[in-house]
Amino acid sequence: MPFSVNGILCTLALLLLWRAEELAEACSCAPVHPQQAFCNADVVIRAKVVGEREVDSGNDIYGNPIKRIQYDVKQIKMFKGPNEDIEAVFTAPVSAVCGVTLDANGKKEYLISGKAEAGGRMHVTLCDYIMLWDSLSNTQKKGLSQRYQMGCECKIVRCPSLPCEISAPEECLWTDLMIEKQVHGRQANHYACIKRADNSCSWYRGVASPKKEFLDGEEP
Repeated sequence: MPFSVNGILCTLALLLLWRAEELAEACSCAPVHPQQAFCNADVVIRAKVVGEREVDSGNDIYGNPIKRIQYDVKQIKMFKGPNEDIEAVFTAPVSAVCGVTLDANGKKEYLISGKAEAGGRMHVTLCDYIMLWDSLSNTQKKGLSQRYQMGCECKIVRCPSLPCEISAPEECLWTDLMIEKQVHGRQANHYACIKRADNSCSWYRGVASPKKEFLDGEEP
């Protein structure tokens, strides 16, 4: 009996270690402002997902097949990317390795950002900015067309604790997580970090294009 108990304990210990390793490998992403996600991405599109299937994408170093999910998409508009329509979006098969789940019935429109691949394809992860189009604010939609690109030389800095402040003039302080306790707060939904004539950066709110007075240095 002692041998059996020891065997069970060893098995449980191995299972716990395996589970701990599995959790350690789970997907983890730092929150980013939508503008930062736009600037970091190779491709940003508005699209409908019209198909889904699992495909092979070569083999790993041990010879095991690498599986990915391929979403066939109908591109509505490209905000950033190559000079060809995106026809397929690839992602990992499970969320534990940052795979993204999209509705493939063709009824929902998404904003999809990610990394470019050859031949009208892109790859996305849970760390990329992917949202239902109808959930975006008017300011965010306007930002995708021009505003965010104007601020890609700026740096959006997340406030880790209060008090916090910028350390350089080209920075904008993002406080949504600290003040509102959420990623999709006031600054994420309604503000863009815009570069001014003096190369400093500042938050700008509004759907209309920034006026010359703002770009020249007047506070919003």
